[in-house]
Amino acid sequence: MATSYPYFTKNEFFHIKKDYGVIAKNRVLDYQKTISSYKALSKENQLLKVNFYLNQLLPQYDDIVQNKVDYWASPKEFLMIGFGDCEDYVIIKYFTLIKLGFDKEKLFFTTVFEKHLRSYHMVLSYFDKNGKAPLILDNLSFRVLRLDVRKDLKADTFINESGVYRLKDNKLIKIETHSPKFEELHLRVKKES
Repeated sequence: MATSYPYFTKNEFFHIKKDYGVIAKNRVLDYQKTISSYKALSKENQLLKVNFYLNQLLPQYDDIVQNKVDYWASPKEFLMIGFGDCEDYVIIKYFTLIKLGFDKEKLFFTTVFEKHLRSYHMVLSYFDKNGKAPLILDNLSFRVLRLDVRKDLKADTFINESGVYRLKDNKLIKIETHSPKFEELHLRVKKES
């Protein structure tokens, strides 16, 4: 079910301009206009456009942007600041796709091991078809490909509101009932809504 979040009120625009500057205000206005223009597109084109558009925001590590390690920024925070790390891209893509009407039950924050960088990374998975590997939205790639095609990624965990999962034979197996970081993010998002 589609929601309006992230949506900015006139009062919020005033504070964005005052606290973050004209560039941040224009970035937020462009986001709202651009995402709204995607509503009439097919789901496949929405995935491609959202991934491409949001990947144009600049990457930056949490310890530089937030003065914290492993901070999950809300979509509003990410848009106002204009910088983020892989988790922040996943979060804004997740909420943007829900805004466009995607089923949140099919979207998962996914921790992966990125084989070329030899480090853990986060991507957004979309399970569009039962029994098929999920489609991957990744800030390191402008292409949206199935996980089984992304030989550079080894999936670890899949997280959403319903719990934490592992993938076996393209089926999700629940390993935890909830993710504290996911729940903390949702509490902050509720306060912003």
